[in-house]
Amino acid sequence: MDNEKKYEFEDQENPHETEEDKVDDSFTDENPLEEDSTEEKTPQVVVDSTIVKKSNKPPRRSKFSMLLLILIGALLGSGITMGAGYYYLPEVLNMRGISLAGNQQQITIEPTEDLTVYTAVAKKAMPSVVGITSTTLQQTVFGVRKAPSLGTGVIVDDRGYILTNSHVVGDGDVEEIMVILHDGQQLPAKVIWNEISLDLAVIKVEAENKLPVAELGDSDSLEVGEIAVAIGNPMGLNFERTLTQGVISGLNRIIQMETDTIENLIQTDASINPGNSGGPLLNARGQVIGINTIKVRTGEGLGFAIPINTAKPIVEQIIETGEFTRVYLGITPINVEDFENATGVDLSIDSGIYVVRVFEDSPAERFGLLAGDVILKIGEAEVKTVGSLLRELYRYRPGDEVVLTVNRGNEEVEIEITFD
Repeated sequence: MDNEKKYEFEDQENPHETEEDKVDDSFTDENPLEEDSTEEKTPQVVVDSTIVKKSNKPPRRSKFSMLLLILIGALLGSGITMGAGYYYLPEVLNMRGISLAGNQQQITIEPTEDLTVYTAVAKKAMPSVVGITSTTLQQTVFGVRKAPSLGTGVIVDDRGYILTNSHVVGDGDVEEIMVILHDGQQLPAKVIWNEISLDLAVIKVEAENKLPVAELGDSDSLEVGEIAVAIGNPMGLNFERTLTQGVISGLNRIIQMETDTIENLIQTDASINPGNSGGPLLNARGQVIGINTIKVRTGEGLGFAIPINTAKPIVEQIIETGEFTRVYLGITPINVEDFENATGVDLSIDSGIYVVRVFEDSPAERFGLLAGDVILKIGEAEVKTVGSLLRELYRYRPGDEVVLTVNRGNEEVEIEITFD
């Protein structure tokens, strides 16, 4: 491209301009008053003794003038916008919890909600959270092999008792367990108690110093929407003691496993991943309200925890006596649905536990429970499956009394039993 065509605003002659346009757009000192009778005269105006031809066309603004006007308009618009923003700024900031203090316009943030709750929970609960590595022996087609696994636990007694999941410690069939404390110290541990149907276990380490103990909360008082915080070791020790936060998404959830049904679970959207198992689910006060156990891998934000109130009586008895003994009822139970499917008999009951057999000289026999009865409640708690029956029995100790509500001949009967 020629230099003549690069710049639109360069002061150069317009090749399309006519001779008449040139005269109309310029001032001249020449005298144009010579008369010509044959030509039409252009109106004339005398200014300071200088005669200028007055064109009928409006004068054209130069491109520079147009740019100048645009620039001035932009500056005025910006000034008006800034002025309005400055005028309304205090009101907008106040709506967001921010105020302008003094002439120096120092910004003071006043949050409307407690944004430090997660930090406070971490400082309170983190020291009581431990990592657990275990080695189990697995039988394969090539023989027995050692299988390592990783999980999490929480210290419930300063003498070294730690609550975790049963599957974290190989459901009790484990060769070696190591516990990693908050300060990095590693200690061997042994299984004191575990129950597969509850997916809970208590292990113990021998510690010279008193260990930091977690505070246990009340899972029965939980409500959907409460803050929930999970602490664990997801995906390995490279991410040990990871904190994730969310809310209580649901209560009394039921999960169907391959071999069992887990009931009365707490649902949360706090992220739970492999390695989080056995770790605590905490409330906004840093109290343990559940033990994380499982997540639904086909969906996001679907994690589940065992209510801490299920584990409390077990933990308390182990701390007191060093072991746990489950109360004995003395029956062979089966789910109502399973009994109907197996026998073809319609019991006309939606759920409950069918008593197949009553053992001799058991509490069930002594207090009048009969084969063919369907257990509906233990105390005030409904029991719909064998799993829920076992979980309720863990709440009691030998010598405790409880009322069983059973269906007998399509009538409800109450039976008072004292556990051995």
